[in-house]
Amino acid sequence: MITGMPRIAIAMHDFDAAVETFRGELGMPVVDLTPGSVESLGAKLAMCVPEGGSNIELMSPANPEAPLSQSLSRFLERRGEGLFALMLEAPDPDEEALRLLDRGLNVLPTMAGASGRDVHPNSTHGVLIRVYPVNSFAGETSASRSGLSGIIRAMVAVRDLDHARTVYETGFGLACDAPCDDGARGVRGFVCRPPSGGVIEFVTPSDADRPFAREVAAFLEDRDGLYALVLRGNERQSVTVCGARIIVENS
Repeated sequence: MITGMPRIAIAMHDFDAAVETFRGELGMPVVDLTPGSVESLGAKLAMCVPEGGSNIELMSPANPEAPLSQSLSRFLERRGEGLFALMLEAPDPDEEALRLLDRGLNVLPTMAGASGRDVHPNSTHGVLIRVYPVNSFAGETSASRSGLSGIIRAMVAVRDLDHARTVYETGFGLACDAPCDDGARGVRGFVCRPPSGGVIEFVTPSDADRPFAREVAAFLEDRDGLYALVLRGNERQSVTVCGARIIVENS
């Protein structure tokens, strides 16, 4: 059983610059996990831990011999910096992997050194999903200096909305709202609600005259996948940081 969405990862080339951007420019509390992560996983890791929603994980390759580093490098070579993976949690990831396999999802073999299991994007509408043990990161959240929250919504752009709902409701066993039209943004979508952390919003364009729908349609010309992270803050804005689109809604 999936128990939550603890974080979403962003892959980047310049780890130190990314930490400085999130900590200095965005005013987020950031926990640098690099000393232990390079040794154990071969990658540089940091966790942005503002209050509310899910955390933002920063990831960069460090050891070309390590599987996680190789995965990050392939992603960066193929797509450039950006939203890399959506993390879910379950009491026993290996048992959960068997259930996901039975439901038709493409679960990958255990990655060396990893504590979780990966589900290939070709069965999840372009989203690399990693299922980790419950409380896989035990750090505490704290208030952002800027007032920004954690991830309130992870936005996924898809071409086939009905199939995406089947995958996440039936495949992952997550509660999903009924699809509805959002005339203001020109999209049709639904919200998927993990038991803890932020929610996942799936959208597909329905009205090309709306700016947001046009942006989503342009993204979908390449692929389905993670489109944006939505945070709460004091000022509405949309920024791109390390290739990841971040939308800030009013608190």
